[in-house]
Amino acid sequence: MTTSDGKQAIGFIGLGIMGALMAGHILEAGHQLHLYNRTRAKADDLVAHGATWHDNPGRVAEHCDIVFTMLGYPPDVEAVFLGPDGLVARARPGTVLVDMTTSSPDLARRIAEAAAARDLGALDAPVSGGDVGARAGRLAIMAGGEQTTFEKVRPFFELMGETIAHLGPAGAGQHAKLANQIAIASTMMAVSESIAYAEAAGLDPRQVLDVIGTGAASSFLLVNLGPKMVARDYSAGFFVHHFVKDMEIALDEAARMGLDLPGLHLARKLYRRLTEAGHAEDGTQGIFRLFAETGHTQNRA
Repeated sequence: MTTSDGKQAIGFIGLGIMGALMAGHILEAGHQLHLYNRTRAKADDLVAHGATWHDNPGRVAEHCDIVFTMLGYPPDVEAVFLGPDGLVARARPGTVLVDMTTSSPDLARRIAEAAAARDLGALDAPVSGGDVGARAGRLAIMAGGEQTTFEKVRPFFELMGETIAHLGPAGAGQHAKLANQIAIASTMMAVSESIAYAEAAGLDPRQVLDVIGTGAASSFLLVNLGPKMVARDYSAGFFVHHFVKDMEIALDEAARMGLDLPGLHLARKLYRRLTEAGHAEDGTQGIFRLFAETGHTQNRA
């Protein structure tokens, strides 16, 4: 359904903290945007700016050349893609289905196989960068699937992201994202410990962050989330409960490959403690609660 000016009919399903921002870039570029989300109100702003609402994912698929999803958990992905009234069942031949959720590599492969059987394209293309990257259109996008399918979708990835890579066949994007989450898990513990130490030593933690943020210890997390930890600002750019989900998928995959990842095990333990304390909807910097409120010694394995 490409128009005379080269614009296409694009679907977007899942309008959470990041999804709504990502979909907004597609609409701003002038494409016809078709939407579905479990909570209708989250689509209201995009609809007010010209997007079209549909009552279920299958209806979105019927109208679109490419459908993006940004969902919560693997069971959500499986239902939306492989359910009896889902995307694979309802999309027209030639449609490309792109899951940007962090999900299971095995599920990504099953979706790709089911899509190919119906002459559909499929990519797993999870992202990193949180709400900050989504708002700025500077996400890192890690894609798995056929190279030719990736090239069809690349112009739309470029609306949402800055670093865009094709990593290999179906499932490769999910594996790359899990590697990203493994790196984040231990780094979040390290940033928390660093700030807790600075505060306990009587230093101004903001000043410490300003200094070490320019040296070898610098990282995106230290520079961007460290100040939020100091300010006890735990508002979410990425929810704790979603991060726990990602770590659990990564640990399952690591076990399957015979890998022992002690840092990831410890991070999962601490983030689970955070959810049990009622902070599942904190941002990932909420792990600092465990250091600021209960003390570092309480967190030893």
